[in-house]
Amino acid sequence: MTLIDPLVILLLFVAIFVSILAVKREWNKRICPDFPPGPRPLPILGNLHQLDLKRPYRTLLKLSEKYGPVFSIQMGPKKMVVLSGYKMMKEALVKQADVFAERPRIPIFEKTAKGHGVIFAHGENWKAMRRFTLMTLRDFGMGRRTIEDKILEECAYLIKDFEAQKGSPFDTAGTVNTAVSNVIVSIIFGHRFDYEDPKFLRLIRLITENVRLSGSPSVVLYNLFPALEFLPGNHKTVFKNTEELYSFIQQIFIEHLKQLDLNDKRSFIDAFLIKQQEEKSNPNSHFKNENLRSLVSNLFTAGTETTSTTLRWGLLLMIKYPAIQRKVHEEIERVIGSAPFRYEHRKQMPYTDAVIHEIQRFANILPMNLPHETTEDVRLNGYVIPKGTYVIPLLASVLYDKTQWEKPGEFNPQHFLSADGKFVKNEAFMPFSAGRRICAGETLAKMELFLFFTSLLQRFTFHPPPGVTSSDLDLTPAVGLTTPPMPHTICAVPRR
Repeated sequence: MTLIDPLVILLLFVAIFVSILAVKREWNKRICPDFPPGPRPLPILGNLHQLDLKRPYRTLLKLSEKYGPVFSIQMGPKKMVVLSGYKMMKEALVKQADVFAERPRIPIFEKTAKGHGVIFAHGENWKAMRRFTLMTLRDFGMGRRTIEDKILEECAYLIKDFEAQKGSPFDTAGTVNTAVSNVIVSIIFGHRFDYEDPKFLRLIRLITENVRLSGSPSVVLYNLFPALEFLPGNHKTVFKNTEELYSFIQQIFIEHLKQLDLNDKRSFIDAFLIKQQEEKSNPNSHFKNENLRSLVSNLFTAGTETTSTTLRWGLLLMIKYPAIQRKVHEEIERVIGSAPFRYEHRKQMPYTDAVIHEIQRFANILPMNLPHETTEDVRLNGYVIPKGTYVIPLLASVLYDKTQWEKPGEFNPQHFLSADGKFVKNEAFMPFSAGRRICAGETLAKMELFLFFTSLLQRFTFHPPPGVTSSDLDLTPAVGLTTPPMPHTICAVPRR
């Protein structure tokens, strides 16, 4: 033991002791006769000793089997309610959407975003920023031909990069991230970046690292015991990365402000700055620089991480299940051949559409969803959940709900196909969440997934690296706020 260890331990105990008061207040505030049941917590630690801190959703799935679709758990001093299964998720997030529409104040995000932006914003500020974001994304072509052309342009760059590998094993993470990121970047900044641009690559690394670290055990502990901020840990790296990201964004929107034309919105940043000019006499305006900074960061992160992670899972699953990959190839040959294609071809390609949906379901990339908070006291499934309760809508429990999916633990495109091979929707398909906080970029993500996935499968056959068989491939997800596949390499062999 080093000389500093006793001091660190002493400070740790002091911080935890201070947290005892918070524990007591939390219990007094949260516990009521009809509060949802859950495992008995220990003082201070709560149920942390029972959780898999790297993959807590696995523990919550097991607890839901014992306590039902609505149960409580205590994470350190914080009492939380977990919602499990499709029926309960729909009841809470859709039928009682307003009651479950708030975000809790999570220390790591309060420190970085300070309530600005859209993902972790609160109250009226969130409503104003979400309305502006949806309207502006539509103005820049989300869901229409204009954004489709941008995606197809990026598909061409990605294909060239894959071709340059000449069938040798390579890690797709970097290239797929940059390709997907370029789509949202072209909207935010008004132009795309070269795949080798050092600033662009640095920004993507910052985002990827922050998403990974935000779900790490040390950040989970920081969120539960923010008094421990003085200790070293991943939260320090997240703060540092965020400051660097914000500094870059600040430089960009200063440049846009210098060249701003009120009659020519070239980008999302321009649209915000023009709106800011229009409301400069309004003291209650939400169009402040802090919101722009957080909005750009939110869009950059959400528009890169989830879609690129899903695509990487898709390619890995095609290697794992070559028979399914062959069927996708056959449908592409039958419907498109080697000709250019559009998003509208999706209606003629039920099998490929089913495969993409099943990739999203099986990959389960945001298993614990993003947390919600109740805006008022609410009764759910016979229990009372007080106003201000931290709520975990366990998305993994919906995507793997045994009552909604025939074989939830298997990768099976038949989940989205009828007996005669037609595509079939399933209401339990909620990879973008549901209700008031549903992903603002859902329409864009769906188009990106189809166009990128189909473009790649049209041009390549994917194989494991030499010496590795399909059965050797590990589908265990990595640790993070999202769950990407473990680092791996693939071979992309041109089909023609």
